[in-house]
Amino acid sequence: MADEERRLVEAGQRGDIEAFNQLVEMYERRVYNLCYRMLGDADSAADATQDSFLSAFRHLQRFRGGSFRSWLLRIATNTCYDVLRSRKRRPTISLDAARESEDGMIPFDPPDPGESPDEFALRRERSKVLEEAIAALPEDQRITVILSDVQGLSYNEIAEITGSNLGTIKSRLSRARARLRDVLKARELLPSRYRHTDE
Repeated sequence: MADEERRLVEAGQRGDIEAFNQLVEMYERRVYNLCYRMLGDADSAADATQDSFLSAFRHLQRFRGGSFRSWLLRIATNTCYDVLRSRKRRPTISLDAARESEDGMIPFDPPDPGESPDEFALRRERSKVLEEAIAALPEDQRITVILSDVQGLSYNEIAEITGSNLGTIKSRLSRARARLRDVLKARELLPSRYRHTDE
């Protein structure tokens, strides 16, 4: 841990709420992004993010050093798994998600000044298809690909967060990437650099 982060964690463990709030500010976006990609809608992600930080604050005394980020993302991952299990017991339909899919609305994504309108449209379509494909992955593969390819974490950090061994992480990531590649390929959206030469 960086010195400043360690200072904030230690202050938070002594009950300093302002120090913990600074930790929230440091990691809020990362935790929200993880929850959003796992759960697929903004309201659930916001609730899970809040629940994750509340849980982290309540259990901060149990943190014994190491990577605070990994510890926090493990809490967020477990919170998402709880939400997903609850959904399986009581399936519901998000009215916002239904309205977005009916309207075909996707978040604003400004074009890159260096890309043509066709390239921009292709990038938007590829992003939308990838987001749907990630959401359709089995939960263990989904969290692994999110932590690796979206959050940029190392295999060791992912193993720590998910409580899995390195071999399992590598296997899940390989299967998830293969599924995503197949989805893009089927939709003819796979960039040429990822295609095998015999295709």
